Amino acid sequence: MRRIVAAALTAYRDRPGRFLALAVSPASPLANVARTVERMVFEPTFAMDADTMTAEYRRYEDESLFFLVLDRRTGQAAGAARVVEGGGKTLDDAPECIDTPLSTIVALHEMHDGRIWDFATLAVLPAYRGGRSGLAVSSLLYRTFLNAGRLADVRHLVAMLDYRAHRNLKLIGVQFAPMAGSQPFDYLGSPSTEALHAPFPELVPAIARQATRLRRLGTPFHGAIKGRGLRRLITRRIAARVAHQVSSGEGLDESIVLPGLDRRQLVRAR
Repeated sequence: MRRIVAAALTAYRDRPGRFLALAVSPASPLANVARTVERMVFEPTFAMDADTMTAEYRRYEDESLFFLVLDRRTGQAAGAARVVEGGGKTLDDAPECIDTPLSTIVALHEMHDGRIWDFATLAVLPAYRGGRSGLAVSSLLYRTFLNAGRLADVRHLVAMLDYRAHRNLKLIGVQFAPMAGSQPFDYLGSPSTEALHAPFPELVPAIARQATRLRRLGTPFHGAIKGRGLRRLITRRIAARVAHQVSSGEGLDESIVLPGLDRRQLVRAR
């Protein structure tokens, strides 16, 4: 992993900042780094070891696009995420989990036309959770995903999210709808998972609106903040800054490259 990461950091040494974010194809050596980050996070959190991850995601490898954040300071990976073309694991598993036929789900969320991405995984290593570096890593993953999705002309986003991941996304303004009005359920080690849908073109405007709401004290906002007093105020200010950066790309876009979205690959995928 260190050799692969070092090669990537050298190849993109002209990019500024401590962190480098990339979107990479499943055949890239960097995709194996992203897969390893997934396992390192999901094994202790959801008891999903390498064998389980392979069993769950092997059939989706060729349709996967990986997002990876690398740390120049340590020469290591800091976080990773994966989307699966065509709705992937979410549209395969959700019908049984929420007891609703796939045809009904597609009709209710008008997914007959346009590209569908499954937001399949999001993993930030423990050393990068919390604090300024943790916010930078997660913000870069979100922004890289948005930039890649716009370039790929994605129309629909689906996901099976653990309640904690969904809570964090809601706070920055991502407005998912429960798939077919479904309720949370137990799934792959998470006691409260939700099957969700969002129109992709609405993501950036919704996140930008959330940034504005969070800045204006007394204005209602999407999601919820735990705690009271100063702690609540600080959390609100941090969320406003993250939402602004993720929606605008300010301070992030210069550190993002998308080699996995080469135009020839997009044409083949269509």
